[in-house]
Order: sequence, then structure tokens, then C-alpha cells
Amino acid sequence: MLFAQAVFAFVALPGIVAIAIPLWLAPEGAPFNMWGFLPLATGLILLLWCVRDFYVAGRGTLAPWTPPRHLVQVGLYRFSRNPMYVAVLLMLVGWAIGFRTGSLWNYALMIAVVFYVRVVFFEEPWLARTHGEDFVRYKARVPRWLVV
Repeated sequence: MLFAQAVFAFVALPGIVAIAIPLWLAPEGAPFNMWGFLPLATGLILLLWCVRDFYVAGRGTLAPWTPPRHLVQVGLYRFSRNPMYVAVLLMLVGWAIGFRTGSLWNYALMIAVVFYVRVVFFEEPWLARTHGEDFVRYKARVPRWLVV
């Protein structure tokens, strides 16, 4: 059952934010510049890696209704407390480069702001309450994004 929830959460959340909406915002019939493929594919691979770590190490999903039961500190989470968000933003940059449109750059910027607010004001306080001292130690050694 948890695996089905993980698949559903992946399709419903980053699938909509990082694939469906960017395709909807892309200019109709516009060619895709292949330079956008590198960040898009890299972001997708990193995102799948993070979803797997949430499922395997955390025993949960990326969805708020079935969050990981254990603090995930493996894989990409050794380098960033939020690699899933970094991966989604990388995908959005790939779409913006690929379709060469301001609307996709604006969307990526808006999503970056939303992610920042969500992490700082909701996720980190929840993690501190849920995982206590483990999260405090983790937070002290791993940057929020990729740099302090």
C-alpha cells in the first residue's frame, strides 16, 4: 500500500508542478532547445533518487499525508536538506531553457519562493517537533539547499 501511495504522490505532486504545468505554459508548437534536456533529465533522475530514499530509508512518501517516519539522511540528503526541491527547480530550469520563454522562468522563480516559504515556515518546524535532537544535529551539518 505504501508503494502505491508513493507512486501516486510522485505523479500528483512533482508530476503536476514539474511536468504538467511547464508543458501547459510552454508556447504551443515551440521547438525544444536540447540544452534544456540536461537540467531536465538530471533533475528527474535526482528527484526519483530522493523519492526512493523517502520510501526506503524514511518508510514514507513525499506526500504530506504519508511523510517519512524516519528522518532521511542518506543519499542526496547528505548534501542538502531539500534535494527534492532542488531537483524540481532543476527540472523547471530545464523547461525554461528548452522552450526559451519568460513564462517558464517566472514560474520557476515563483516555485522557488513557494518552496523557500514552505521549508522555512512549515517543514523545518515540523521536522524539529517530529525528530527533535536528530533534526537539530542534521540541520547543523547539512545546508538547507546546496550551500549555507
